Amino acid sequence: MSQFTEVLKNRNFFLLWLGQIISQLGDRLDQMALIGFVYLRAPGSTMEIAKILSFTIIPVFLIGPIAGVYVDRWDRRRTMYVCDILRAALVLTIPLFLFYTRHLAPVYFIVFIVFSIGRFFVPAKFSIIPDIVDKKDLLMANSLVNITGMIAAILGFGASGVIIERLGAKSGFYLNSLSFLFSAALIFFIAQRVVVASRLSLRKVGQEIVEVIRKSVFQEVKEGILYFIREKDIRFTSGVTFILWSALGAVYVVLIVFVQKTMGSVTKDLGLLIMFLGIGLFLGSLVYGRFGQRISQYKIIFASLISSGIMLIVFALAINRYPHFWFAATLAFLLGVLIAPIMIASNTIIHNASDNQMRGKIFSSLEIVMHLGFLLFMFISSFIAERFPEVYILVIVGCIFSILGVVNLVFHRKIPWLD
Repeated sequence: MSQFTEVLKNRNFFLLWLGQIISQLGDRLDQMALIGFVYLRAPGSTMEIAKILSFTIIPVFLIGPIAGVYVDRWDRRRTMYVCDILRAALVLTIPLFLFYTRHLAPVYFIVFIVFSIGRFFVPAKFSIIPDIVDKKDLLMANSLVNITGMIAAILGFGASGVIIERLGAKSGFYLNSLSFLFSAALIFFIAQRVVVASRLSLRKVGQEIVEVIRKSVFQEVKEGILYFIREKDIRFTSGVTFILWSALGAVYVVLIVFVQKTMGSVTKDLGLLIMFLGIGLFLGSLVYGRFGQRISQYKIIFASLISSGIMLIVFALAINRYPHFWFAATLAFLLGVLIAPIMIASNTIIHNASDNQMRGKIFSSLEIVMHLGFLLFMFISSFIAERFPEVYILVIVGCIFSILGVVNLVFHRKIPWLD
């Protein structure tokens, strides 16, 4: 703890750390405000939630691959506070001008731009850390950013759910805009030690973006796919990642409407349940990190698929019949604990199996695989949920999870994707 305190005495890092916490809370407010906004326009519609959430994910495909390249060329501190100021201004347009508009297309556009700007903020945040802390404090600084960021995100869901429920979605957008301004102000006063890159002309930037997309993005995806085909461990992990995120996509929107209908709350109970799920993920990660070395990573993935699938079925059926908050919170916490080892074990397999020079390409390709599965199955399940009860879909996804886990656990040495 004293080492963390020592790092926080660094004025520049403290400003970044505090700005990051506020930014995390702002992101959670934004998500809950959007859910509350959609509920006002189309109560109980899984498809409308899926539509607006898709515009928060699409920037991963379109902007993410080139954002990191330009973050390294620009002044990172300036990139961060400009991103926050732009996001504050854009979010403010929703309650001021767009809240009661008949057509949702302008809101979709604003959401897309806000989250596209966010793709520049995140790599800038992580990239600036070595510029403002001493090398000996780098490990502690990264640990502090990751741990407190996760805690802020987890608690932010609970707090934002309550805020939106009590103050309304419109107030949530105002607070979200204010949080971005606070973050920008803190980051503005960081004294960065490294001056980055010369300015580029707009035309030059445009040409280089096209070149980056042509040579870097598609090449990385191509090399990543070829590597998946050649390496069985990477092939396995990419398959597990796609299945996991497809299931999360199938469940996410359906679960939002399911909780709203069963618990009788638009955002409060939803935000608190996500908070308990996040606490479970955090605790499950700690426990697996402490004791996971004793168990085969493949076996822990299969066992987690089985147990989390069963827990999802229990959650859906139990809450559908007994919609009590603390009962639901306990089940959400246990679900988080059981899911946590899947991604940790998958990432460890990649680290052990991939060549050092390929890891960036592999994780870049996995990012696309993850969000593609999420986006695709989010729309599929939303379409189905417009015609069938949400509880059926949650139970079916849970059954698929468990069956895949059992089949892989019993026959994993004979499955083609592992040969």
